[in-house]
Amino acid sequence: MVQSMVREFASREILPAAAQLDHSGTFPQEILKKAAGLGLMGMLVPESYGGTGMDAISYVVAQEELARASAGVQTIITVNNSLVADPIARYGTEAQKRNYLPGLCNGIRLGCYCLTEPSSGSDAMSLSTSARRSGDEWVLRGTKVFVTNGVEADVCIVYARTGPDAGARGISAFIVEKSFPGIAVGKVEKKLGIKCSSTSEILLDDCRVPEDNLLGEPGIGGKIALSTLDGGRLGIAGQAIGIARAALEDSVAYATERLQFGRPIGEFQAIQWMLADMATRIEAARLLMYRAAYVRQQGQRFTKEASMAKLFASETAMWTTHKAVQIHGGYGYLQDYAVERYFRDAKITEIYEGTSEIQRLVIARNILKTRQ
Repeated sequence: MVQSMVREFASREILPAAAQLDHSGTFPQEILKKAAGLGLMGMLVPESYGGTGMDAISYVVAQEELARASAGVQTIITVNNSLVADPIARYGTEAQKRNYLPGLCNGIRLGCYCLTEPSSGSDAMSLSTSARRSGDEWVLRGTKVFVTNGVEADVCIVYARTGPDAGARGISAFIVEKSFPGIAVGKVEKKLGIKCSSTSEILLDDCRVPEDNLLGEPGIGGKIALSTLDGGRLGIAGQAIGIARAALEDSVAYATERLQFGRPIGEFQAIQWMLADMATRIEAARLLMYRAAYVRQQGQRFTKEASMAKLFASETAMWTTHKAVQIHGGYGYLQDYAVERYFRDAKITEIYEGTSEIQRLVIARNILKTRQ
């Protein structure tokens, strides 16, 4: 039911606008309002807080369908769900949940995730943004970069160092509203793909945050960040599979219609082999994603499974879109054909929420830990 509902919505509301949204870089405000009306902005949030209370498998199914239409639109939605609403639902106080979750779910508010800094990317736990107590407030100072939804979001999950401990132990998480004094949007980035979602700096210049907006206990921000990324990687796996599926479906259609040497190019073995490999890799990636979502659904730790799914799905998306452009030949290099957009959108899936190299490290460490 979820797949059918989201596929119909994405086909009707997102897909027809996808190319123009990419070319113009326009933020899809009206589409997001309609997505919120279907419950897609708070899929993992319990119904008691305004969400739809979907299970993890339903969530990744929905992410694939959204990304098949537009990876840019899906990026906005998955960040609001997995990186903002979900950690508030899991770690927030009752007051925080009542205050923030309904708005994040119904589209009144939009969230962003502020972890990465100019000098800390893959080594995220070395962040230098600081938070110090001042009466009944925390005062935050630092710069965050690569913040998806940074321009439009009004609720930010900000990670800052609150203690002397190095690494994750000295980090805390904060719910920061854009209306708080001392927070501003910095440079807005120009990107290769997912152009209708904004990516910007968030500047914290003695930003004053009420004590009640500390998310979780002091010093557990590293734990919150890493567990949140596990869930975020499922959303990116769904995104990558959606992009890859779009590339495959467009390639099948093109191979059926495009004539060369007097017959459709889909009759040539070289094209058939590419299509067969594309389809096989997509199926394998999808099953890895479902498995990771299932493990999460059982209440078990799913770090390794999430990294496996994200790694394989993202590299599948890059490989598949490369083949799709090749199948389309010269036309695949033109903006008139969507495979050009898929190719550009696919690359980021190998980078954000942890690069492919970081995913391999996570997987290896979990395997070695298991065997010790």
